[in-house]
Amino acid sequence: MITAGFALLAVGAADLVRQFAPRRWIGYLTVAIILLLLGSVSDALLPMIAALAVGALWVWCMPSERRAPLGFWPAVLLGILVIGAVVWLGPRQDTGLIGGIWELRSPFGEVPFDLAVLSFGAAVFLLESANLVVRAALDGEHTWRPVDIARTNAPSESEPAAMTTTAPPLSTTTDAAGDPIAPTAASGPVDPRSGFKGGRLIGPLERILVLILTLAAAYPILAAMLAAKGIVRFPEISRDGETGARAEYFLVGSLVSWVIALGAAFLVWWAAHS
Repeated sequence: MITAGFALLAVGAADLVRQFAPRRWIGYLTVAIILLLLGSVSDALLPMIAALAVGALWVWCMPSERRAPLGFWPAVLLGILVIGAVVWLGPRQDTGLIGGIWELRSPFGEVPFDLAVLSFGAAVFLLESANLVVRAALDGEHTWRPVDIARTNAPSESEPAAMTTTAPPLSTTTDAAGDPIAPTAASGPVDPRSGFKGGRLIGPLERILVLILTLAAAYPILAAMLAAKGIVRFPEISRDGETGARAEYFLVGSLVSWVIALGAAFLVWWAAHS
């Protein structure tokens, strides 16, 4: 269990450093030192070293400035790793120096140190790392078909053919966060991603709420929250037109985000009942 918690914590901390630290190497070094100290006092230095290696591989496989070369498959492998660590390794009996002073109680009972690390690591992963997974899934599905371009460039029935110009080739750039910037109307079809600029903040908050509500067994509130998101987005999705790109974008992004949050909640629930 502690290996899974450290792995999620290392990956999530590395992505937070990439997103917010002005000097990444200082942030990486600080995180590595803190995590190594945590592993030392909890008698889990080797699992922490393995977790740091997983974090380094994650940073290499899931870049934040460009499209991930391996898609979202690194997330699948990470999920298999943490699930295997929780299911097969289980909790520890000896938690080192910190075990003598560790005491944390919740409405559901006493929380062991390993379970607390796993829960905290899952929450940290849901903040920024899950954004990269969702973006990788969307990039894998985000393609422009020739028929869409032809439909965009074709003259309408009320527009003379002589006044129609051919749109230049598509060119997608990225902003400071690494997300593609939608082409302008003069350069081709509009990227549906341009209408979801708040997703970088809404996504983490939504996943944390899904994690908390699922662990608290507040399923009616969870269902109401997910339904409310669809209602709020409905006016924008209803203007999608013929291609359905905006609706597909919303569904793929939301479903991937919910699956990640529900998977994290199930992982913590399994660890708590093992």
